[in-house]
This record gives sequence, structure tokens and C-alpha cells, in this order.
Amino acid sequence: MDYATLIEKKRLRLAELEVGIAAPDFFNDAKRAGELTREHASIRKLLGMWDRYGQTGRELEESVVLAKGDDEEMAAMAAEEVPVLEERLAGLSVEIQYALLPRDPSEDRDALVEIRAGTGGDEAAIFAGDLMRMYMRYAEGRGWKVEPMDASASDAGGYREVIFKVSGEEVFRWLKYESGVHRVQRVPATEAQGRIHTSTATVAVLPEAEEVDVEIRADDIRVEVCRASGSGGQGVNTTDSAVQIMHLPTGLIVRCQDGRSQIKNKEKAMTVLRSRLLERRQTEEAAKYSAHRKSLIGSGGREEKVRTYNYPQNRVTDHRINVTLYHLPAFMDGDLEDMIGALQKSEMEERMAEAGMV
Repeated sequence: MDYATLIEKKRLRLAELEVGIAAPDFFNDAKRAGELTREHASIRKLLGMWDRYGQTGRELEESVVLAKGDDEEMAAMAAEEVPVLEERLAGLSVEIQYALLPRDPSEDRDALVEIRAGTGGDEAAIFAGDLMRMYMRYAEGRGWKVEPMDASASDAGGYREVIFKVSGEEVFRWLKYESGVHRVQRVPATEAQGRIHTSTATVAVLPEAEEVDVEIRADDIRVEVCRASGSGGQGVNTTDSAVQIMHLPTGLIVRCQDGRSQIKNKEKAMTVLRSRLLERRQTEEAAKYSAHRKSLIGSGGREEKVRTYNYPQNRVTDHRINVTLYHLPAFMDGDLEDMIGALQKSEMEERMAEAGMV
């Protein structure tokens, strides 16, 4: 594949975008402006990677030559550099290939993560809490920001339902694979006979919708204010701070009671509602497309079984790509890079084949 030709086309596209962005009426259409601004940023990032790829390739060539030279000390130093540069070059090559593929416009967005306890009673709620902690540790490791949106705690520990927002660079690109049913197999702390129980939790990862993405008219929603419920401190039930919003055309209901500010809770509830409406629209569009194509890594639907966490065997298995890792404690502590990397690789290979890039 002649990447240089594709890169040159991207340079020309960047020049077009810069002319458009400089136009005085560019921001008149906020939605279109947002799309083009994100495209501009992604092309600049790609060109930066391409420049680093070229520089790394030149450094590798020089090191290979020096490693064969007569100066033993210099040759030894260069020989040590060769595998480092080869690994760096391979990593940049993968990133460039990914960036050249037709882009999912949602990949650069922040994400809302919704986790709901499924079958398994109290143990399912505890597992939902474990998943929340896992994602928060992963976000922390990547330098992302996590903001609680809503939570319904379980008396036994964990959560019946929890929603939080993750902000940072390309959050949705990395977290989108987590949507689906997660299954845990382990002996609950309350199990006296030592029997293994199976419980589930459902994860939904939604790209955060902006106001320009989804129009919500005032007469399409019904807002109700009520007192917060559940654990949360002495003052949680003393003010009418919880907000529930119903979207009348679809029947979607969103509730937020995370903070004591009614205004903040309404803002958070509207954020969740917009994202769910955007997800619904994208799902409908994808359903039309999936009649012709079934992704190898699945639809990302809420009912799709995606992963099993088996504690007795110290393994986590992703059923979409048949990958099993044997470091479950580290995985639950946020070490998701290997699994998400494998999912990205599978998706990239599939998309490259479709685009004729292999």
C-alpha cells in the first residue's frame, strides 16, 4: 500500500479545511463546524505521526549501519537502539494505518459509561461496582477525568446502576468495546459452601452528545423534581434535588441525583438524555448497514455477551475475538491495554480489508 499517496491527499484536505475554518461564516452552522474542526485535528495528528515515522525510519537505517561499523563501542550502542527503533516504527505504522481508515466521527468524543447489575442478585451489584472501579482505574492510568452522573447503591455493596462521564483524548475510541453483557464466575463472600456463582452486569458506553447533535424541544420533555433516595449522607434526603426527565416522543426516562444542586442534576440528566438519543439514532442507522455487514467484534449492543471473568481460573475471556488473558487481578485493577489493543487490532484488520488496504 502506497501510504505516501494517501498522506498527500490528507495534506490537500488539510489545506482545504484551513481555508474553510478561516472563513467568517464558518461557525454559522455549529454542527458542521464541529465536524470539520474534529477532522482538521485528526489530520494534523496523522501528519505528525507520519513525520515521526519518517524520522524514526531514518534513525533506524543509521543505527543499522553503525551497528555494523568498526567502532566497537559505537556499534554496541547502535545495536541496542535497533530493536527499540523497530518497535517504535511498528507502533507508528499501526497508528498511521488506523488513522487512514474511514473514521468513526464519535471516536474523538468523551463517553458516558452506564453499568447496571444483571442476573445474580447482590453479587451482580457487587460486580457492577467492581467494573466501575476497573474503568475508573483505567481512566486514571490514561490521564482521563471521571465525573459521577448518577448512582443507585445496593445495600449489600456495589451498585444496582451507576453512570459516570469520562473526559479526555479519544475516550470513546478506547472504551467503545466495553458495551455488552459482562459475566463473572466466582465464590461470593457470603457463600458458606464455597460454590461458584455466575452473575452478570450490563455495560453501555455512549459517545457524549453535544447540543448541536440532538435537538430536544422544551415541549418534548417533562421534568420532575423529587427528593434523592438511597445512601449518600445525612443530607441526601433533605432537599428536592433529584431530577427526572422523560422524553415524551420516545418514552426514555433519565434520573440524576448525584449532587445536591437541582440545576447541576438537570444539566447532567440532559447530557445523559442527549447521549441516549444519539445512541438510538446511531443504532438505527447501524441496523440498516448491518443487513449487509456483521462486524467480527459484534454490534456493541447491550444484550451481547462480550466477556467472562473467571476468578477460580484467574482468567478473563473476550468472546468476540476469542482472546483469554491470565492476569485477572491486574485486569480488574484497570490493566485493560492488552485486551483493548487486541479488540482494536481485530477491528482494524477487518476495516482495512473492507477498504482494500491489505
